[in-house]
Amino acid sequence: MTQPHLVIGNRTYSSWSLRPWFAMQVAGIEFTDEVIPLDEPETKQKIAAHSGAGRVPVLHHGNVTVWESLAILEYLAETWPDAQLWPAAPGARAMARAAAAEMHAGFQALRKHCPMNMRRARAPIELPPEVTADVRRIEELWRTCREVHGGDGPFLFGRFTNADAMFAPVVNRFEVYAIEVSEHSKAYMNAVMALPAWQSWKAAAQAEPWVIAADEA
Repeated sequence: MTQPHLVIGNRTYSSWSLRPWFAMQVAGIEFTDEVIPLDEPETKQKIAAHSGAGRVPVLHHGNVTVWESLAILEYLAETWPDAQLWPAAPGARAMARAAAAEMHAGFQALRKHCPMNMRRARAPIELPPEVTADVRRIEELWRTCREVHGGDGPFLFGRFTNADAMFAPVVNRFEVYAIEVSEHSKAYMNAVMALPAWQSWKAAAQAEPWVIAADEA
């Protein structure tokens, strides 16, 4: 099988890029990647060479091009079924897809006030009520997934799935902005951050030279 090629933005800031990269790494899918620095004079031109949408990530696999994180995750699950990137049971799979879709479409306040930043020193900021509401809903969602379908595994559906990949940037946000969460949420976050794929992404982010001032909250 042709090796896929993933085009991503800065590891420090690009939450959408982290999601499929993380899933592929954890699943053991062999791929190559390419970083296009964001917010640079040639960024738009370089991304346009890969996708008319003008955004990263973009996955190239043979003659197939897939843009947009959730679509890439779906493609990965279909193309590498042995990776089990969605839960096997229909009910769990439906909940995982619903959780991933809610993350994809929602939590705008958290995104706005707490941008992902893999290099940020852990320190709290004042959170407006709408961010606190987002945090509580995410915690409720995590708790429900774990209680209903988590079993004995440390992730939302026991073993790592695309749902965990979708929430990976939230783990960073909760951690670096020192957001107060429950012990159950902390345990889940620790499981995600203990993965070798997380450590690899973070180390590469810390070595990046680029700084986007708008994301240095």
